[in-house]
Amino acid sequence: MTTDAEYGSALREAERELAGATTADDIRRIWRKHFGTLGHRALGRLLLGRPAEELLARRSARNEGD
Repeated sequence: MTTDAEYGSALREAERELAGATTADDIRRIWRKHFGTLGHRALGRLLLGRPAEELLARRSARNEGD
């Protein structure tokens, strides 16, 4: 299981990399790199323009409810 710090770091890194992606191959490379840590749902949300901070806030709110 990924710690919150590792998840946050990977999420911010993926956000930066996706923002700089110029080709479909770039996106596929980034996706493969971060899929194991973040999953399809988070990567898809980043790809559609949702900010990493919003995704982190939602994750922490979900974890507080447990």
